[in-house]
Amino acid sequence: MTPKNKLRSKQPDSKNFLFVSRYGESLDIAFAVQNEGHKVRMYIEESGCREIGLGFIKRTTNWEKHTDWADIIVFDYTGYGEESKALKDSGKLVFGGNTYTDNLELDRNFGQEELKRHGIKILPSREFQTFEEAIQFIRKHPDCYVMKPSGETQELKQLLFVGQDDEGADVIRILQAYERSWGNDFGTFQLQKKVKGVEISVSGYFNGKDFIKPLNITFEHKKLFPKELGVSTGEMGSSMFWTKDSPIFDATLAKFTPTLREHGFIGHIDLNCIVNGNGIYPLEFTSRFGFPQVFIQRAGINEEFGQFLLKVARGENFTINVKKGFQVGAFIVVPPFPYEDKKTFRLFSKDAVVVFKKDKKEGVHPMHVKRINNEWLITGDTGIAVLVTGTGVTMKDAQRMMQNRISNVIVNNGYYRTDIGDRWHEDSDRLWSWGLL
Repeated sequence: MTPKNKLRSKQPDSKNFLFVSRYGESLDIAFAVQNEGHKVRMYIEESGCREIGLGFIKRTTNWEKHTDWADIIVFDYTGYGEESKALKDSGKLVFGGNTYTDNLELDRNFGQEELKRHGIKILPSREFQTFEEAIQFIRKHPDCYVMKPSGETQELKQLLFVGQDDEGADVIRILQAYERSWGNDFGTFQLQKKVKGVEISVSGYFNGKDFIKPLNITFEHKKLFPKELGVSTGEMGSSMFWTKDSPIFDATLAKFTPTLREHGFIGHIDLNCIVNGNGIYPLEFTSRFGFPQVFIQRAGINEEFGQFLLKVARGENFTINVKKGFQVGAFIVVPPFPYEDKKTFRLFSKDAVVVFKKDKKEGVHPMHVKRINNEWLITGDTGIAVLVTGTGVTMKDAQRMMQNRISNVIVNNGYYRTDIGDRWHEDSDRLWSWGLL
């Protein structure tokens, strides 16, 4: 036993963490918590993702059997609201959402109505059940629209379409194509009027009573290629910083404090917005960990993440110890990302090795990988290999650290965006001019 392991085994504050995951996304968090000296078990719901974490942490196929063992249960995704509430009601320490916050994210129409109910200005939007109904609506009300899937279909991020045509002709063509390929199996979706501005999200950790400061401001990079070209992926990377105060937070999430308190929410919540000189326009909630947001956040938090989660779940009021400056992170992905194609994944990416030129893994976060003979092998079925982060007093410093770390990683057929954080120079000028920083 190494001295490090001896120290770990004697830690008096060691707790039992049970991570309940939809797709295995929280592997990096669970692995970090384990390295801090806690005992960790992880459940992954999706069968195609259950190899994720093999060799990193102990996994289970039935999380309910381990609730008595766990000192804290962490839900990393929406859809577990009822289970989370039942566990909290039984006296268990839980970090995760509830049915109210689940609905904020999964039911786009409900989320928009709740924003309106809290006195927050929203963009005109409408929900549809069929493609033909939406096509006829656009023809009667020509404008530039964003088409957003709702419910479970919204997990397929490449289906989201941001229109460019002022008459909505491009959205009509997309809807017609989806009708031919999906038929009646698409589910509900939303058309939202498009506005120009800076896309920015504000998020915070809520301890059941209040938001814990500082807040997090994130700039997502969703397109596959640099300069925001290509298909929407959900995310290729993010840049961010922490702040004690935010005009965007004051105008939006802060107004939800009494409601979140009423529902006993304990967890992380994010509101993505478009802002410009005319105002702040909320787009959508993420009422759970954001991915890769939480991993980049962790790179900027100067305290053990396990203790941090415990303090939030216990309802403690404290100030998060964070780094000054900026944090950035980029995914390294492999085929067929961002699409689902099991044959392509098996041919080009399954069990491919993540190679480190030098044995330095700091800032390299395991995503959909397993560990065999101390080698990181790509698994799952989506093609997300690792996330690489960097921090710095300036955005350029953070980018430089991230790029240096990426240069130490070799992933066969891997690709990533080289411009994460580049928008900050222009976006910051505009945000300052609008009084939003």
